[in-house]
Amino acid sequence: MKKQTIRDIDLHGRRVFLRVDYNVQFVDGQILDDHRLRESIPTICTLQEAGARIVICSHRGRPGGKVVEELSNVPVAQHLSKLLGNEVATVSDCIGPEAQAAANALEPGEVLVLENVRFYSEEENNDPEFAQALAKLADVYVSDAFGTAHRAHSSVVGVPEHLPAVAGLLMEREVNYLSSVIDNPNRPLGLVLGGAKVAEKLSILEFLCDSADVICVGGGIANTFLIAQGIDVGASLAEPDRIEDAFRVMRKAAKRPDLRLVLPRDVVISDASGDIVTTVSVNLIPPDFRILDIGPDTNKDFQAALKPMQTIAWNGPMGLFEREPFDHGSLEMAKFLANLPDAMTVVGGGETAAAVARAGVSDRISHCSTGGGASLQLLEGRSLPGLEALLDA
Repeated sequence: MKKQTIRDIDLHGRRVFLRVDYNVQFVDGQILDDHRLRESIPTICTLQEAGARIVICSHRGRPGGKVVEELSNVPVAQHLSKLLGNEVATVSDCIGPEAQAAANALEPGEVLVLENVRFYSEEENNDPEFAQALAKLADVYVSDAFGTAHRAHSSVVGVPEHLPAVAGLLMEREVNYLSSVIDNPNRPLGLVLGGAKVAEKLSILEFLCDSADVICVGGGIANTFLIAQGIDVGASLAEPDRIEDAFRVMRKAAKRPDLRLVLPRDVVISDASGDIVTTVSVNLIPPDFRILDIGPDTNKDFQAALKPMQTIAWNGPMGLFEREPFDHGSLEMAKFLANLPDAMTVVGGGETAAAVARAGVSDRISHCSTGGGASLQLLEGRSLPGLEALLDA
């Protein structure tokens, strides 16, 4: 990564504005997935060991510039305290006298979590005065919020205009892994794309058609490609206005004889009631049925195509993985990638990482990204505003 990190700056006794992505959900007071919190721990511990005074800034959800109690950062701070094994302080605001006094009172190694920064509409509007108010809380800016690095928000790009700004260890790791997929991958290179919307994946498909050796397309986005092949997908989720885009990708792939574009040949379908679930060829989908997962033969095709790959990036589940029995394709893909002994495997996107976690193989994937949109943007070869705002190495 061509940016400075926390290793390149003196932090002792300095107040550090640490932007993280703790956009997590709670149910009945219990956190559903603390992956993003755990991934930030190495940076926090390194800052503590350096004697920094740590002011943590994060958003939660989309409160629309209003205070929404259910989206407070207080329960996040309480869970972070358990992970760190020491007390984490909180305040009821992210700017102003209370936040300023709490930040100033921190001793070296102590941690303060500010209230949800999106309680202010100025955050998403990248308001200069709001960014300056946030910057007053610290002496140094550290970004570990890879999940929001594609957003030009006040706490992401505005604050770095006022403070020396460097990357945290998570940001560094995310960028290094994802950049290696497009800049200098160990070949051959495989790409697995799923999820619901073709529009979100078109750029990466077109971009990597020039460099990938295998592209496997599943999930809801595969349905639009099937329609482009003249296949009737019944009542399945599809984007008819993107059929020409799918044609364009297939034509581009066809111009490279060394590129394999693999689409489903069998799928798991269900009727509207959900009472009938069966597996059929993509050519035999009844009118009132929906495709909800890839079938076993498609799974075999994907795995056979991907097995020789030395680098594999996966973004987007293979089906409606939140519900059985439509989780099989995603879970099988996760287990398959985990069992490749020599390949570098990179998983991007919250749903995809959740599928990997459900499969119980997160620790056997080379890198599970904390950012969906940001990881896609990097894989598309586009820059991230939150990364560009940091000091060059």
